[in-house]
Amino acid sequence: MAFKSLSDLRKSRGGFDTLMKEVEKIANPQTESRGADERFWQPEVDKAGNGYAVIRFLSPPKGEDLPWVRIWNHGFQGPTGKWYIENSLTTLGKADPISEHNTELWNSGTEANKEIARKQKRRLSYITNILVVKDPAHPENEGKVYLYKFGKKIFDKIKDIAEPQFEDEKPINPFDFWEGANFKLKIRNVEGYRNYDKSEFDGPSAISEDDSKIEAIWDGQHSLLEFLDEKHFKSYDDLKKKFNMVMGLTGGLAATKSAEDTFLDNYPVSESTNSPPPVMEKKVEKAPAKEVDFDDDDESLSYFAKLAED
Repeated sequence: MAFKSLSDLRKSRGGFDTLMKEVEKIANPQTESRGADERFWQPEVDKAGNGYAVIRFLSPPKGEDLPWVRIWNHGFQGPTGKWYIENSLTTLGKADPISEHNTELWNSGTEANKEIARKQKRRLSYITNILVVKDPAHPENEGKVYLYKFGKKIFDKIKDIAEPQFEDEKPINPFDFWEGANFKLKIRNVEGYRNYDKSEFDGPSAISEDDSKIEAIWDGQHSLLEFLDEKHFKSYDDLKKKFNMVMGLTGGLAATKSAEDTFLDNYPVSESTNSPPPVMEKKVEKAPAKEVDFDDDDESLSYFAKLAED
């Protein structure tokens, strides 16, 4: 609110709570990011990087088959200093120019090219619906349905409880309303990164003893397939243009240098290893390439797909 007079300013003195909320946003940037899409929930950590919450993964939304969607994306900084942060078309089963380029780099056989490919690799995340059971940092979220985005580490926890390794452990479908389990999210700061190793599931329990409350939770879930709408993905040609810009292969540089010369300037031959620069993309038609995943983060979803079918 813009104050036009001292009288207006005097009347506004009761808005101290609003001011403090803005101060909190500055002190804890992660809370501000929560507002980007109010459908999403994310845990808040303290100054030491530790956090705790209890959530419940929910069944597929009405009219949908799976309780999650998975999204591949790329996020890396090019030699121009610009960033490439885009969803990958491989999410939709389509050819993606970065995936093709990374595969060429990896298949070149040189360690220099492989290292570049690793830095440009695609990364996997999942989106699901959750019920917030306990949120000490924001108790107002408790009992509400949100979307939650998570990565491989938490997915591994889900897979472990659904497909246990030992014969004395009974499989649990953590997405089940009646026989699922609450998830205790425990976050630690380990060497500057969030660590979820101590997170764990409780024993199986119904999300509620009242089916009418369960149905209300189900009705409150958000569509997941919406995130696979093509409007969230740029075209192959647009992604290629963005990549060329980030790598310095187009624009003003192209007017004075060839794309190959610019590429060589950005990635000179190493005198210590005598490694060649990354392979330039050939301007020929070719079959879509399947990107090499360099740290085994392409998880098999067959078990969970079977759960959904059951």
